[in-house]
Amino acid sequence: MKKCYSTPLLWLQFNRLRSCKLVLPLLLAPAVALAQQTVKGTVTDEKNAALPGVMVRVKDGSTVATSDTDGSYSIKTSGPADILVFSFVGTVSKEVVVGTQTSLNVTLLPDAQKLKDVVVIGYGTASRQDITGSVTSIKAEEFNPGVLTTPAELLQGKVAGLNITKSGDPNQRPSVVLRGPSTIRTVNGGVTEPFYVIDGVPGASIDLLAPDDIATIDVLKDASSTAIYGTRAANGVIIITTKRAKAGQSRLTYSAYGAVAKVSKKIDVLSGDELRQYLADNNTRPLATPTDDDGSNTNWQDLIERTSYSTNHNLSFTGSATATDYGASVNYLKNNGVLINTSLKRLIYRGFINQRFFNNRLKLGINIINSSTTQNDIPQGSTLQGMLFYLPTVSPFNPDGTYKENFTRTGSGPLNPLSLANNNRYVTKDNKTLVNGLVQVDVLTGLKLTLSGSTQRAQTNLSSYLNSQSGLAVNLGGVARRAEYVNTNDVLEAYANYDRAFGQHSLQLLAGYSYQQDRTNDGFGITTQNFANDALGSNNLYLSNPSSLAQLSFDNNPISTLRLASQYARVQYQYADRYLAQVSLRRDGSSVFGVNNRYGYFPTAALGWRLINENFMRNQQLFSDLKLRAGYGVSGNSQGFDAFSAILIYGTPPGSSKYLNNGVIANVVNAVRNENPDLKWESTATTNVGLDFGLFQNRFTGSVDYYVKKTSDLIDDVLPVSSTEFQYTTYTANVGRMTNRGIEVALSVVPVQTTAFTWRSSLNFSHNKNNIDNLSTDRFTIPYIQTAQLGGKGQSGNYSQIVQPGSPLGTFKLWHYLGKNEQGVSTYQKADGSVTATQPLTTDMREVGSAQPKLIYGWANTFNYKGFDLNFLVRGVQGNKILNATLAGLNNPADARLQNIPRFTQGEAFTDINAYLISDRFLESGSYLRLDNATLGYTLRPHTQYVQALRLYVSTNNLFIITKYRGIDPEINIGGLTPGIDNNNFYPKTRTFTLGLSASF
Repeated sequence: MKKCYSTPLLWLQFNRLRSCKLVLPLLLAPAVALAQQTVKGTVTDEKNAALPGVMVRVKDGSTVATSDTDGSYSIKTSGPADILVFSFVGTVSKEVVVGTQTSLNVTLLPDAQKLKDVVVIGYGTASRQDITGSVTSIKAEEFNPGVLTTPAELLQGKVAGLNITKSGDPNQRPSVVLRGPSTIRTVNGGVTEPFYVIDGVPGASIDLLAPDDIATIDVLKDASSTAIYGTRAANGVIIITTKRAKAGQSRLTYSAYGAVAKVSKKIDVLSGDELRQYLADNNTRPLATPTDDDGSNTNWQDLIERTSYSTNHNLSFTGSATATDYGASVNYLKNNGVLINTSLKRLIYRGFINQRFFNNRLKLGINIINSSTTQNDIPQGSTLQGMLFYLPTVSPFNPDGTYKENFTRTGSGPLNPLSLANNNRYVTKDNKTLVNGLVQVDVLTGLKLTLSGSTQRAQTNLSSYLNSQSGLAVNLGGVARRAEYVNTNDVLEAYANYDRAFGQHSLQLLAGYSYQQDRTNDGFGITTQNFANDALGSNNLYLSNPSSLAQLSFDNNPISTLRLASQYARVQYQYADRYLAQVSLRRDGSSVFGVNNRYGYFPTAALGWRLINENFMRNQQLFSDLKLRAGYGVSGNSQGFDAFSAILIYGTPPGSSKYLNNGVIANVVNAVRNENPDLKWESTATTNVGLDFGLFQNRFTGSVDYYVKKTSDLIDDVLPVSSTEFQYTTYTANVGRMTNRGIEVALSVVPVQTTAFTWRSSLNFSHNKNNIDNLSTDRFTIPYIQTAQLGGKGQSGNYSQIVQPGSPLGTFKLWHYLGKNEQGVSTYQKADGSVTATQPLTTDMREVGSAQPKLIYGWANTFNYKGFDLNFLVRGVQGNKILNATLAGLNNPADARLQNIPRFTQGEAFTDINAYLISDRFLESGSYLRLDNATLGYTLRPHTQYVQALRLYVSTNNLFIITKYRGIDPEINIGGLTPGIDNNNFYPKTRTFTLGLSASF
């Protein structure tokens, strides 16, 4: 029998010991058992609650595990010397030596300084403490609740310097202005909104996202932060990051709410009986019967307005495995407006997957979002005016059920408002799809290459039908319009990030290339009339029977394709966690502008000093954070332009029609835009100085920013020019400069924090001063630009605002009201100082105030007690003016036989023939303080395997407002060239009550 060796000699005699195969495992077993062991345990947070999804790994090894829903984990180690690393987003990582332990419980503490405050910047992320620019980050738990139609509303009152105004219209996007206006353009509304970036896709539509799918929103304010986006960033940049699962987690969430909304305020006009009495008291002959008075008391506002019911549902699933991130969501929103026949319905699908290969060195990802929206609307301009002005002494219907109309009646609001709302329909169907693909490669340690491509397609179908009974299309047999347009946006981004730390130095480098192509107005629109009946509405336009070619018209919207090619680079440097520096440069080339100005350069430089880490700050106990920032940069505004902005083009001039040429019907063709080879984008240079601080272990934190924002090369797109020098009568040119100066303060404090109760409070306020510096160039001299033609009886040619050097945008120029004379007639001051009781001249107008607010503020509070939470937001503005042209038009005693009047007019003399004139009498304070939203919720955590949390809440929006404004609401649109005007066009503001729930599994 052969010998079996159990000494080290067996390794030398291995070939001779084949008969010992059964013995060898027994000999090696003790060594293996000693080397390998399984460690189990539970991971909890500072409140002893289980932490699922914690990554547990062996340091310098390849073994990885994650904690389950109850926080438990199990991992194999190779020996007592192994070190286990526990890491979880938002907490401080912990390292533990295994030793001989087989059971190891770990508590992870939150990291409020670094991991919690990661912010997204252009083409990367950075820790809050390393930011040198002015950036505000809002997390999902801080978003505004309520019935929201666009993600921009999530930020209302939350960001210093960001002014967001909205009406109650479900189909109207809010006006968003950051750090004051920076353009005088009129085409496309001037495009004053910030530039949006969604998950790294520049220029993506925010209508693609459901609020429930958003994790964070980062607002980049100053040019040192925004200039990396070049010609599109002058109005600021808003970066939206959607929700992803944390490492090792899989989550199923569902949220839903139902909401009831009512009009928060109505204009107090007279009833039918009150109007009759008013006319009788003033010895005026009675209204004509039955055309103007059939004995009715009709409240037209009650007929047009309604209680609105809205609902929202969001279902999402996200997961993150060792090498895969994935998720999908669906959102449904139905928002019925408080005006009849107005509504918004939206359905959003979203899905994404990211897969990592080769030990996480290669990442492939794809993201797909589709948003389908249907908007129903009415002719708001006529209906909103009619429900105030239309005589309350007539009923809506004739005895036969048809709408009662008197087309011979003059005055304001001559059409039956209920007929306007029911006989005229406007439907917009909008379908947007965004597909984004990503390839990311970790080439070397710290070097990452990224290739991102996206395509966005927006198809818009518009249809309208003014039926045979419509007062807007009398005796036309129905007027139908159909239009279909497709806009596409393709973006290719290729960039490299390099991060390197050596000793006390840290270096971050970025270099990239971007290419974008936008194709707009790919489609057509046609309007026709005269149908046999109204059964088909705007469908089957071939059934129309127009009597002439003039009744058949096509939209004048030419296809436009523009391209943008860019190169950019950025360097971020940090030394000893104290001294910070950042420089960047972007070069943009755009096909939009003149051949002499196709390319532009946008540089930035910023410095930061973390004083808190200096030696002289180490022994003090007051400050827990202190940083000084300063930066300068240049960005541009090229949004809203088409490919033909700078070239001579021919088309059909406005107001032109067809003509007969030698028996052939032809279109009028002429120049419709002049060439300007020197046209360039508006450039905004911003200087920003800021201070970030934290006191008492960051129980009290805040930031203060002072900025000077100078916009040069302002574009006037309707500059009047001589037809002897140019082929067309208006010209698009760079003509001026504008300056915004302001200060922003954001404060956050935790006044109370115990084991059971926490109170968090944040306050932000900002002041901005706008000024037009110049409106002239070497070629063009423009002393001023008159704006805001509001019309009204005898005032059709008047302007109510002026843009001129030395004044802010939105400056009102009106007649000065001096009160009543002995006969009770309104009097006004003429330019020479004299008094007149007749309508003054336009030369008698004077500057009397501005629509720009002096102070914008928001104050948010959150209270948590065990499972209960209560939060509310108070916001408002101070120091702005609103022109209440609606009240001026209503205030017409002499026309009370043609239209209704407000209760306000009962105090006017019936002989006052000037009471309705738009003057500074109707220039009112736009200041207000509003309890914008308040929410009470309760969260149940059953600590089961299947349900993580269940939250029920009740919320209210616009609970009350304190203001002196006499109109419907002082939150008037402040965007565009004519801010702060209420002229029979304000969709009523609502008060909303919401009941909702959210659950995570």
